[in-house]
Amino acid sequence: MSQIVTRFAPSPTGFLHIGGARTALFNWLYARNKGGKFLLRIEDTDRARYTPEAAEAILDGLKWLGIDWDGEPTSQFESADRHAEVANEMLANGTAYKCYSTKEEIDAFRTKARAEKRPPIFKSPWRDNDDTPDAPYVVRLKAPRDGKTTIVDEVQGEVTWKNETLDDLILLRSDGSPTYMLAVVVDDHDMGVTHVIRGDDHLTNAARQSLIYKAMGWDIPVFAHIPLIHGPDGAKLSKRHGALGVEAYREMGYLPEAIVNYLAKLGWSHGDDEFFTTKQAVEWFNLDSIVKSPARFDFKKLENLSGQHIRAVDNTHLLAEIEDFLTFQKRDKLTDYQKEMFTNGMDGLKERAKTLPELLEIAYYFLGERPFKADEKAGHHLTTVSRGMLNRLTSRLRNVSWSQEDLEREIRQFAEVEDLKLGKVAQPLRAALTGRTISPSVFDMMVQLGQDETIARLEDASG
Repeated sequence: MSQIVTRFAPSPTGFLHIGGARTALFNWLYARNKGGKFLLRIEDTDRARYTPEAAEAILDGLKWLGIDWDGEPTSQFESADRHAEVANEMLANGTAYKCYSTKEEIDAFRTKARAEKRPPIFKSPWRDNDDTPDAPYVVRLKAPRDGKTTIVDEVQGEVTWKNETLDDLILLRSDGSPTYMLAVVVDDHDMGVTHVIRGDDHLTNAARQSLIYKAMGWDIPVFAHIPLIHGPDGAKLSKRHGALGVEAYREMGYLPEAIVNYLAKLGWSHGDDEFFTTKQAVEWFNLDSIVKSPARFDFKKLENLSGQHIRAVDNTHLLAEIEDFLTFQKRDKLTDYQKEMFTNGMDGLKERAKTLPELLEIAYYFLGERPFKADEKAGHHLTTVSRGMLNRLTSRLRNVSWSQEDLEREIRQFAEVEDLKLGKVAQPLRAALTGRTISPSVFDMMVQLGQDETIARLEDASG
């Protein structure tokens, strides 16, 4: 079998939609699994809506997800002459024709058809007319009127349409510009695309596009139309469900590995595996395991997976992700001291975090500036009574050996002397050291901060 070639062909009129990101991911996973090529084509024929910034945003989104492509991205707009060449070739071989019908004539035809309860599919009187009036025209495909067109889809199975329901689609507009339907087929053929993996809202397009392939005598690619993503309520995914651009999820602090993991699970599965790496997804991916039913987007499941990836990822890599996140948000870079604190305390920091902002909030005790201002919850633990207790604890901590074991033993003994449960000591202690109620283990944190810094913070809180 020839080399597998897939493609992702977004329209650069906005951000990389999360649904588009999944389409790109499935194409990339399949190509990488088969040792094939994954190509990128920017469908920029709509010049009124095209912006270079939107195209760049798509590339940035793919790069952030770790989806790389082979060769340089191509422009559909730049191939317009080639598209017209194919349309003219179809005119020459009789599989297309010039249609001089006006918009008013077409509208009148469809209005009458609806009134007579017939399908409003336009039947051009120019299909078999050899006249060539001096008037504007479009080039239409001469689609078969009888019989059936069948697509064998890798996901949807065998799908058949009666040809009477497929129109003579326009290939070239009256200004000579190619339509989307023609451009897609020509580009896919010229790029050597063997597998077209896309949303099932393009399924009918596959039937119509297959007629162009047949008219040109070209091999039809393998189609795989994947179900769209729906919201938790079963309705088509919209912004209220989380249908945002990839950069929005980056802004919210999800790891790219978590997004890849979650998107892969939306419509595809590998047994009962919920958590997996991108490398594993490449190894496991196949078209047979794509389901037919729409996937439902669930933020809680995404957050859960994100937390698992934060805990599982190598600490050095996680620090790099934190730095990338701060740069993306245009926030201050980490100082050498802060990097060292992250490196030393990462295991404790990432235990409870589901996103990078949560991890940064937990790391507030060394990211913020001393003296810390306790937030509302932490302030409840810094009462007059607890401040007196912290004063007494501080005196004992001046002479203790500064190891995790010795600190835990000393504070437990202190709690017994004060006739308090450990939590009644640990919570005010945490509030004094961090200004927050959530942090890593107070014992680990004290070791990480060091004796001088710990005692200085206790003095700030109790003084």
